[in-house]
Amino acid sequence: MATVILVRHGRTTANVSGILAGRTAGVRLDDVGRDQAIRTAQRIAVVPVVAVVSSPLERCQQTSQVILDQQRPEAALSIENDLTECDYGQWQGRALGDLTKEKLWSTVQAQPSAAVFPGGESLAAMQSRAVAAIRRLDADFDARYGPGAVWVAVSHGDIIKSILADALGMHLDLFQRINVGPASVSVVTYGATRPSVHSTNSDAGDLSWLAAHSPEADAPVGGGAGTQPANSVQASLRVE
Repeated sequence: MATVILVRHGRTTANVSGILAGRTAGVRLDDVGRDQAIRTAQRIAVVPVVAVVSSPLERCQQTSQVILDQQRPEAALSIENDLTECDYGQWQGRALGDLTKEKLWSTVQAQPSAAVFPGGESLAAMQSRAVAAIRRLDADFDARYGPGAVWVAVSHGDIIKSILADALGMHLDLFQRINVGPASVSVVTYGATRPSVHSTNSDAGDLSWLAAHSPEADAPVGGGAGTQPANSVQASLRVE
């Protein structure tokens, strides 16, 4: 049961201008996005991750490299094509304000499982490939590094929302209820019987507890005692 830290890329020029970038080449982080990536990297730096896996698009690779720069030398960056942005087809590159007037917009909002972008892929196909990739990679890192392994996947808003919906056992038609902001962190552990979602869409807070995280096979009835920062755990051990 490895644990994945899902990170959305930092803010881009397309985000600010209200353009659906999709897979457009050359979309990069703006100054705010770079600062966001640095703050997220600093949060994750207290956790010795075994790998950083990125979508192939520039904005994700930029964010991934900032995270990797604050990690152990042995942590490696790899590219996973199935974590790339949704193929929005003819919607790509258009202004979101214009897209709200399209008939398909209401389907994307209310019944995403039925949404197929003209000349692109469906949201259902997007979720299927993204979830399969995350579960495959997680099982591989678990087998190679053990159940305490923590790794990072850097991807896109709709991709991460679809992964979280699957982990939460939600139908894709409910995934628009999930928010995933730029450079936000969500944490999921995949177990033998079910995934466990530890956090979603966080942009602040201590992650050091992940360094001492011991995944449990069963959910604690009543909620359990919660997590402690790694330094708190070490301090309590010294007292005992």
